[in-house]
Amino acid sequence: MTQADELIKAALNGGTFNFRDPSFAPLFDVQYQNAVLLKQFNSEANPATRQELLAKITGRKVPDNVMVIPPFQTDFGRNIFLKPGVLINTDCLFDDGGGIYLDENVLIGPRVSLITLNHDTRPDHRDLVTAKAIHIHKNAWLGTGTIVLPGVTIGENAIIGAGSVVTRDVPANSTYVGDPAKPMKGKE
Repeated sequence: MTQADELIKAALNGGTFNFRDPSFAPLFDVQYQNAVLLKQFNSEANPATRQELLAKITGRKVPDNVMVIPPFQTDFGRNIFLKPGVLINTDCLFDDGGGIYLDENVLIGPRVSLITLNHDTRPDHRDLVTAKAIHIHKNAWLGTGTIVLPGVTIGENAIIGAGSVVTRDVPANSTYVGDPAKPMKGKE
């Protein structure tokens, strides 16, 4: 296991890192390699070739019925886990260091941002980055422009309204809207 692989695994376990520390440097190499693959992915017209590139980006086979519509951006790529039937619409940003888990038939609208990393709030410790996974369960739907923050779980069949900022867990079978996202009146 390489040093980069060890750091990626530690991030999946909720690690905290100093991004200016020399030991973090292998992750910048992973980001560079990922950027090269993303450039190819985002300019590729052939869906089969895009699937092959997506497998290289994530580091694992992607189910045939997963659809990611370019352009797509992610920092590491390797911490994205996609189940069958996932649709990721155009212009999405996945900050996947902490892990992004999308279950079966999750729908991600255009310009959605899934953010798994956050800086320390203390000014003299801002170089510290903490990773927290995002879990989006089966049949959930995130509307256009949704932002999901680190550590959030979105329950099965949940709907997040367009433009919402999700700062806390969303229960199954619910509809949340707004900034911060709250239960839609009359839906819970």
